Amino acid sequence: MNGDDVINDTTLRDGEQAAGVVFRRDEKLHIARLLDAIGVQEMEVGIPAMGEEEQETIRAILNLGLKAEISTWNRAVIGDINASIDCGVGMVSIAVPVSDIQQKYVLNKDRKWVLEQTEKVIDYAKEHGLYVCVGAVDASRSDEDYLMQFARSLQDCGADRLRFDDTVGILDPFQTFAIINKLRSRIKMDIEIHCHNDFGMATANTLAAIKAGARYASVTVNGIGERTGNAPLEEVVMALNHIEGVDLGFDTSRFREISEYVANASSRPIPVSKPIVGSDIFAHESGVHVDGVLQNPRTYEPFPPCEVGLERKILIGKHSGSHAVRYVFEKMGIKLTEKASRDILGMVRIMAENTKRALSDDELREVYQKVCGSL
Repeated sequence: MNGDDVINDTTLRDGEQAAGVVFRRDEKLHIARLLDAIGVQEMEVGIPAMGEEEQETIRAILNLGLKAEISTWNRAVIGDINASIDCGVGMVSIAVPVSDIQQKYVLNKDRKWVLEQTEKVIDYAKEHGLYVCVGAVDASRSDEDYLMQFARSLQDCGADRLRFDDTVGILDPFQTFAIINKLRSRIKMDIEIHCHNDFGMATANTLAAIKAGARYASVTVNGIGERTGNAPLEEVVMALNHIEGVDLGFDTSRFREISEYVANASSRPIPVSKPIVGSDIFAHESGVHVDGVLQNPRTYEPFPPCEVGLERKILIGKHSGSHAVRYVFEKMGIKLTEKASRDILGMVRIMAENTKRALSDDELREVYQKVCGSL
């Protein structure tokens, strides 16, 4: 792992393929600008073969003059490549099913046909000066010998990159490391990892692939995508930074901003405990935790909340301690005695149990008035 790793964001393609998600053109343009502003190096922005409306949106994104490289998604069909060429992109992703189940039930073709058709389309794309990334769809369920043959064939045809797709998210990090490491030993071209989150391991599998030699990571904002989604952009970037010590130069302070925008545009709310960007991941209520955080935030926080555009919150509820109560009231300009803080805490716990939540500042003021007589 090193600073040469590249993030390829596919929020505008795979993210929009999530069932029921639709981005308007203005939303796509704004998401593209945000992705570019935070430091995404590549983005896959759509499927030209869908028609003129999609193509016009892709052209509009290209006309933004972003720093990021822009690519499109294509089947292994000459017509798809022509549609991408008409949009003006310089990079194409060509998706090719490589598992027997997908070749039989999605393509209704055999292994030999898939190899020959893929070679033909790669040749055509390269003749037109395109950078070619070939996505080995459902690679994690493919026959390993065939996958290696497929990878060598791509390289011999002049493809620039192989994307390994864990299409239904069945790998664990150990399996991911092993297969990417084996591919890395067999081919010289770059490898991209594209993980789905069906068993909750997309981020871990992405890191394992990068550790094994994959240079490119395919992600989406909030992990939005088909079924359970993809590896989340924010999780992969922050894990690389804080766990692996790899800083890709992202402006992570805007992660919450872009996560909120994509959540609203996709009508997919951010869970309050969502890793990295959830609104409550820096909220502390337990007495032991609050005591530790108030003395040194590193006791219970892996990184400062400002790194991702969030703020720390001290909540007063059933599990709070008197130290936290005094701290919160001091923030409101009220200095409590030890007895007052204990009495308030007793009432807080009763109210919290009845309401099944922490108390608001207004409710805490009401408790103070009942216990101490007045503000």
